[in-house]
Amino acid sequence: MSSSLRTSRWFLFSGASLLLGVSLLAAPLPGQRQDNTQQPAPDNSKTNKRDRDKASPTADQQKMNPKDRELTRKIRAALHQDKSLSTYGHNVKIVTQDGRVTLRGPVRSDEEKVAIESKATEVAGAGNVTNELEVAPPKS
Repeated sequence: MSSSLRTSRWFLFSGASLLLGVSLLAAPLPGQRQDNTQQPAPDNSKTNKRDRDKASPTADQQKMNPKDRELTRKIRAALHQDKSLSTYGHNVKIVTQDGRVTLRGPVRSDEEKVAIESKATEVAGAGNVTNELEVAPPKS
């Protein structure tokens, strides 16, 4: 047998082996189940529906005038300086529109909810804060 014929057969055999190996890796294993069912909705889907309500202020409605941005910045800074707040408490939504502040999102306790509202009221003034914070269920 000539060497060029041997080389051709070797390349053919190698290519076929490589193709077979790749196709076996791409295919699911016989014991694996392919689940094509719909994934369950994320646990915040009710919150997302509420945020689509045109009457409720959302972060994209935050006014970009300097006074509202500064008010939001001061409230955010006050929350981040309070190390007793949970991560949820540090990450509440603060929406300011014409000097009126709306607080939204989950917090860990009623005490945290009150603490966040009082910090926002200190900065924005009495009567200018709407508290829509919700106490999240405990971690399991």
